[in-house]
Amino acid sequence: MQIAVQAAEAVCLWAGVVAAAVCLFRTLWEFLGRGVSAVWQSLGPWEAGRPDPRLVGTNGSEPSQLAYWWRQSWTDAVSAGLDGMRMLWRAFSDPWMDRIVPNLFRGRRPAGRRGSVPFTRFLLITLIAPGTAAGTLVGAVLATVLLGWGLLVFGLLLGVVWLGWAAGVPALRGVERGWALLRGIRIKCPHPGCYAPAPLAVHRCPNCPAQHAELRPGRYGTLWHVCGCGQRLPATRITGRGKLSTLCPACEQVLPEAVGTTRVVHTPLVGGTSSGKTMLMAAMVEGLQAWAREGELGVAYASADDRRSHTGLSRQLTGAGWAHATTGGPPRALMLTVSRGRRRRLLYLYDPMGESVSDAERVRAQRYLGHADGVVLVADVLADPTVRGRLSPADTERADRARPSAQGPWETYQRLTGELAALTGRRRRLPVATVVTKRDVLEQLASLPVPGARIDGWLGDIGLGALVRALGHDVGAARYWAVSAYTATGTGPLDSEQRRAAEPVLWLLAASGLRTGPLIRQPGGGTGRFPRPRRRPDGDREGRYSPA
Repeated sequence: MQIAVQAAEAVCLWAGVVAAAVCLFRTLWEFLGRGVSAVWQSLGPWEAGRPDPRLVGTNGSEPSQLAYWWRQSWTDAVSAGLDGMRMLWRAFSDPWMDRIVPNLFRGRRPAGRRGSVPFTRFLLITLIAPGTAAGTLVGAVLATVLLGWGLLVFGLLLGVVWLGWAAGVPALRGVERGWALLRGIRIKCPHPGCYAPAPLAVHRCPNCPAQHAELRPGRYGTLWHVCGCGQRLPATRITGRGKLSTLCPACEQVLPEAVGTTRVVHTPLVGGTSSGKTMLMAAMVEGLQAWAREGELGVAYASADDRRSHTGLSRQLTGAGWAHATTGGPPRALMLTVSRGRRRRLLYLYDPMGESVSDAERVRAQRYLGHADGVVLVADVLADPTVRGRLSPADTERADRARPSAQGPWETYQRLTGELAALTGRRRRLPVATVVTKRDVLEQLASLPVPGARIDGWLGDIGLGALVRALGHDVGAARYWAVSAYTATGTGPLDSEQRRAAEPVLWLLAASGLRTGPLIRQPGGGTGRFPRPRRRPDGDREGRYSPA
């Protein structure tokens, strides 16, 4: 009995030695190598163009592929880990447990060849087969543990990388938002009937007709997005998103190139029908270009449509000497980029038809007034009943030939001011540039004093002191000019009058932080020489400046 026990112990000891040898010198590394190789191959394909069934493609609402780190990295990691484990246990089962170990227990060699003598078959069955089976099992278990630990470390590293990319999304969005707030950049649609704010414009892919409404750091990519056509698109201003063409997300019309990178200054011209708004706007543009010719400003049209619009108006003024009354519905803004030094502004000039301020309901319909950074009040004093009553018959005839407006400046202001406060909520912080038009006619009237350097005082002298007092009380800053748009446009325009016509716009641009104040040479009069740019209250989310 003792001999049998000793023999059994010897057999077990020998089986343990065989198991250790099989595990340490063969199966552990074979299984582990097969598993790691499967993981590596499953992380592919490593050849460009090969299909991968794990890819989900583009989303229906956004024609961009989801960022690899967002979800596909986890899909690939899980798929690779499962493939590695399956390959490891497949190698354990075949050939080891399905062929090699059964052959040994049947007295055959691992390849299946039968032992030549009974003693050889006995040794294979009693001394080799048990140890081989145990070594194979232990090798598979150890390989599984080691591969599992490796996959766990890989998963933790992948999680750190994912958190890094995920943290970059709010960080980059915050940087872009802070940069936009700091520079006062607010995207507003300039097209008639829309005027909607666009926190994020729709960007067109330069390689296909796809339109991307979520081109910013997010699940589709942190720095870059990949369109469904394969085109890589910059997702931030840092990587060049501003170079792509943009559309308004509300009306899907094209936005100017500079709209997402330049602060916009919305400037509506408000006045009655035939008050001279259109001619004044043309004179303002000519005046800005006159300063550009002297090297004091950089002026460019924001789009080809703006160039065509102003060119057509200039031809009309050159041919007829006057502009047709503005008709139609809500106006499209005439857009110019104006720069001085390193600063630049995108100027929106709105020329609505005079009937738009004929009553409160029509004023409320002018939604672009809600974005106004300043207002140009176009004052045709020849339309005011008080002024008309002071004219002699000869001067009345001259005034009638100038086609006075049907609505005087005081009436226009009264209908505008209340609704403007309701639309913007900040009437007392808006600068108002009051421009008396038709100065060339006013200088010919013997019944009225000649407009001098102090236009506010002159307005009081002719009976419009109530308008001056109301502006001084109601708005943040007011200033006055008298301009002859006829002299500044058409055939043989005067550069001096063009520059004078541009001064109201330069004054409003100065309120936005553009250093155009030194270009304003006419005293004009008003409640402040230059409105100082300052931050809006914290409750105002736009982050724009308002004049003091």
